[in-house]
Amino acid sequence: MPFYNEEANVRPLHAGLQAVLDGLAQPYELVLVDDGSTDATYKVLLELFEQDSHIVLIRLKKNFGQTASLAAGFDQARGDIIIPMDGDLQHDPQDIPLLLEKLNEGYDIVSGWRQTRVDRFFTRRLPSKIANWLMAKLSGVPLHDFGTTFKAYRREVLKDIKLYGELHRFIPALAKWSGATIAEVPIRNVPRRHGHSNYGLSRTVRVMLDLITVKFLIDYATKPLHFFGLFGVISLAMGGGLGVFLFIKKIVYGIHILVEHGPLFLLSNLLIIVGIQFVSIGLLGEMLSRTYFESQNKTIYTVRERRSHTRAAESYGKAK
Repeated sequence: MPFYNEEANVRPLHAGLQAVLDGLAQPYELVLVDDGSTDATYKVLLELFEQDSHIVLIRLKKNFGQTASLAAGFDQARGDIIIPMDGDLQHDPQDIPLLLEKLNEGYDIVSGWRQTRVDRFFTRRLPSKIANWLMAKLSGVPLHDFGTTFKAYRREVLKDIKLYGELHRFIPALAKWSGATIAEVPIRNVPRRHGHSNYGLSRTVRVMLDLITVKFLIDYATKPLHFFGLFGVISLAMGGGLGVFLFIKKIVYGIHILVEHGPLFLLSNLLIIVGIQFVSIGLLGEMLSRTYFESQNKTIYTVRERRSHTRAAESYGKAK
């Protein structure tokens, strides 16, 4: 759980979590991340840390944002199942068993769905609805609510995902590329009791830019030439076609190209140059992609399980 200036929410959230998690009768830890709060949030977290041995407390040097805070928490978490939550009490701890129950059906990720939103319509719900529709269409992951942090992950799903920008909301889409199975369950959306939201319409623009990044990573991370090369070939074909047209006009009719078709001539040259640049960018992308995967011994696939008659089975994810 990341916290940024949530001093009034820390204790009630901790009490609610304790009641639910103790009732599960399973080992657990609470990884609490103070994201450079300027109020008494860290003081309250420190007091709880002294009282509760389940707490792992992390304090960041400054306010890095939600994605960085979650990444810090993921790096420290030791559980087989990892559940991130917001620290503003808008996620109800009583929904944790719902996520776990669905995860136990065999899924790798279970995402919360705020089916009934309590936020303002024009500044939160409407932009969220549009953004979620776009994310589902472009990513191919049919979730209703990408924006909520409240999800349950199997540990191995998060192991190789690196988070930047606002990419935490796109973890299901990035994990789907590796073959993760995803489900969704309705959760409560509790009105904020204390403090104020740190998000507004400006975040929608950042999310849209990150959506473009995710779409590229999912579809073209291992074949960038297919993306840039397509635009390059189209541009070259259009520029070449115009060039042939102007060449025929010059040879057959003997017209002065620059006088009669100056703008068309310039457009033909521009399209050819742009096409060459797109193809060149695609080739450079292919080289960078290979360097990225080969230098880090990364594969372009993920294995869920390996079996052999000559050695013990090695499980990648849930054992069969």
